[in-house]
Amino acid sequence: MSILVVGSVAFDTIATPSGRVEDILGGAATYFALAASYFTEVRLVAVVGDDFTAEHECVLKAHRIDTRGIERATGKTFRWGGQYLDSLNEAKTDFTELNVFEKFQPRIPKEYADTQFLFLANINPTLQTAVRREMNGVRLTGAIP
Repeated sequence: MSILVVGSVAFDTIATPSGRVEDILGGAATYFALAASYFTEVRLVAVVGDDFTAEHECVLKAHRIDTRGIERATGKTFRWGGQYLDSLNEAKTDFTELNVFEKFQPRIPKEYADTQFLFLANINPTLQTAVRREMNGVRLTGAIP
């Protein structure tokens, strides 16, 4: 059994009452993939820029996440910055830089065609629909609207 996640891989700048980190590996697809990797095989489709290094990819591979679906594009990886200061359940966005994510067109590797479970993370609903139609053999789909 495997699950395919399609969405953002990003670099986040986050402030909490415990401190602040800059340009830490983040993104909805990253967080989902890392969490799901404790339970099943995960396949990831996303886009990253020139600043996404082998070291960043090793974080995913250390969790046995299949990264063949990561597209590398010229430019910077998506960036998001925010604060979790008043409530750890609510983020206040400081900035969003879409960068290469702005023109993201998910390309599903043919090796992923047998995937039975699909999670559509934070991508445009039109793209979510296109991916869902392409993956017409899945048994269950989840999505972030």
